[in-house]
Amino acid sequence: MLFPKKVKYRKWQRLRGQYKGVETRGTTLAFGAFGIKALAPGQITSQQIEASRKVLTRYTAKGGKMWIRIFPDQPFTQKPPEVTMGAGKGDPVGYVAVVKPGRILFELDGLTRENAMEGLRKTQAKIPVKTKLVSRG
Repeated sequence: MLFPKKVKYRKWQRLRGQYKGVETRGTTLAFGAFGIKALAPGQITSQQIEASRKVLTRYTAKGGKMWIRIFPDQPFTQKPPEVTMGAGKGDPVGYVAVVKPGRILFELDGLTRENAMEGLRKTQAKIPVKTKLVSRG
């Protein structure tokens, strides 16, 4: 799973307005011929990225190449079950990548159009954000 090697702060404060606006960087296909583009804002956990990577690896094993264009760098915390309100912030349990509309999430190259689209379609089911398939040209 993806997570930062080292972080300056273990726990982040909630970012206000992190879901406002659209993405300005990473909005076009840079490496591959096919990709997945986010249409809605959201958070994608490192487990969801890993599940997507496993699906795409099955399709690219026969000569394709895959790029993951997002990285989970924001920690999120959770309190244990049945704990009352108060008593501070919960323990860090994982990392998320914050995604805005327009961001390219994954790219593929070196596959036929049918194989690439099938792999990306199955990947869309692993991601909690509304997405669309994009291709070059």
